Amino acid sequence: MHHLNKKRTAICLLVWMALAANAQTFLPIWNKRMPNSRGIVVNDTIVNERITQVGTPGVYVFEPSKAENTGTAVLIIPGGGYARLSYQISGFTPAKWLNSIGITAFVLNHRLPQSPDVEVSYKAPLQDAQRALRYIRAHAAEYGIDSHKIGVMGCSAGGHLSACVSTINEDWSAIGDSLDNCPFQPNFTILISPVISMADSIVHKGSRTNLLGKWKNDEHLRRLFSCDLNVTAQTPPAILFHASDDPAVPPLNSIAYYSALLKAGVKKSSIHIFPNGGHKIAVRAQPGSTRLWTELTEEWLIETGFLKPIEYK
Repeated sequence: MHHLNKKRTAICLLVWMALAANAQTFLPIWNKRMPNSRGIVVNDTIVNERITQVGTPGVYVFEPSKAENTGTAVLIIPGGGYARLSYQISGFTPAKWLNSIGITAFVLNHRLPQSPDVEVSYKAPLQDAQRALRYIRAHAAEYGIDSHKIGVMGCSAGGHLSACVSTINEDWSAIGDSLDNCPFQPNFTILISPVISMADSIVHKGSRTNLLGKWKNDEHLRRLFSCDLNVTAQTPPAILFHASDDPAVPPLNSIAYYSALLKAGVKKSSIHIFPNGGHKIAVRAQPGSTRLWTELTEEWLIETGFLKPIEYK
């Protein structure tokens, strides 16, 4: 296994270097004990600004200037239907925007469920997300981060994984090292056009098939990964954005999650359903009122106390 890990690192080095040209640092989150692995060498693969295969899970770190660091951090999980990671448009670009408002951003490069190295498909993404949040908390002081102001943000299937790590309390990432002592639940959640439910009526079928694989008809797993059904009073508050004309992921997904937050008494949450935007809500220019989502997010973070406005002296 050690020999395979060394080969994996060597093979992935060039991909890391190419991606790191746009990021400040890439940090693997597992050492020699990555769980749920067959020990197969998998090459990191990029096609058209999308990662289609992940050999080494980790985070790309984007830091604001020290003068503008607010102490808030966000783990960004790119979308891609659990078949790929749109690391640029739903990863690096929002990371740079978060830097502009003083937030340290970490873009997650998580294993894809149908990777040949993964033993149990549905466990791998959540294991990597839990481990990444533990890593951020363990190293919070190094980045000037308040460990109580660490959020998660995701688009589409990345929104689903963000909601999962906010609602699933089962610990799938413990490997017996010091990071096990760090909580993996985020303090707040930002969801953009998220997949939420595994129910036939509103599910994004591609995401469900890719995530659950041969277990796609398992009723227990469908419930476990229907995030609206797992919201409790301890679930972190969320802000949700969706477009009414989304042809891929129905806005009823966001409505179901927000309704569950209200029912559970999770205060300070917010939802915005825009008339236009399709399944393309991103940092770049949006039609009509959809373009306000970044401003609304910043104001919500300030209003809820998770973000301190940048002060210039």
